[in-house]
Amino acid sequence: MAIIGKRNRLVVVRESASGLYLDGGELGEVLLPSRYVPHDRTPDDRLDVFLYRDSEDRLVATTEQPHAEVGEFAWLKVTDVHHQIGAFLDWGLPKDLLLPFREQGIPVRAGQRVVVAVCLDPKTNRIMASARLNRHLSRETPAYRDGQPVTFLITGETPMGYNAIVENAHRGLLYRNNLAAPLLTGQVLNGFVRTVRPNGKIDLSLDASGYKRVASLTEQIVQALEAGGGRLDFDDDSSPEAIRESFGVSKKAFKQALGKLYRDRRIAFQNPGIQLLDNSSWSPGN
Repeated sequence: MAIIGKRNRLVVVRESASGLYLDGGELGEVLLPSRYVPHDRTPDDRLDVFLYRDSEDRLVATTEQPHAEVGEFAWLKVTDVHHQIGAFLDWGLPKDLLLPFREQGIPVRAGQRVVVAVCLDPKTNRIMASARLNRHLSRETPAYRDGQPVTFLITGETPMGYNAIVENAHRGLLYRNNLAAPLLTGQVLNGFVRTVRPNGKIDLSLDASGYKRVASLTEQIVQALEAGGGRLDFDDDSSPEAIRESFGVSKKAFKQALGKLYRDRRIAFQNPGIQLLDNSSWSPGN
């Protein structure tokens, strides 16, 4: 069954001067306009398309990909505000996405960006946006394990750190004291689950925790040393920004990895920089 607001693989039913009509199941035939028809298609192809309603409220298909599908969250720019309807957001398709006044919470203005959930209006079955994020988060208890890799969207700053939406489903928090540099609302980041609290709240980290983080990073540092002829201009005194840019980790994690390498007699500190020592029998687990 075809789903509005999602990508679907649909069979071609017939061809017309306007484009191809696809089998939308209970939704009926759906037009894929000529400008989106692939030139290399074959008669038996199933076409990968996104379904939405155009400016005339007709159900249509497109091969373009919006910035977010129904059930996902995104940071979108307000293109216009209609005093009777609401705000319109650029979501990557020719027809802007409506953010009704009732779904705004705090009124928005043209030119600003806002974190929204993309959803279906239960009354009209039209795709819309909602800035009332809590209504669209999962009510199920998070089943993540400690250290599990996840993707999350930064939704705003708090005195403790940064709120985030994890895997388009749950709220999470990145604590400020675990960050090397400030973050920005709207950033989509890859990170890790530090822990899931009994109340369902998720503590996040940009670095893997414990030995797994250190072991992986020590390998990365050794590879960088080998590529640099056995020496690097990084050490305990390097700036958090430089470490994050080159290794993608916090300064705390980097210092832990250097300590491990030093204790294993794999590196020497040059003040400044580090030097790779000759020890062919070494491996990150030894």
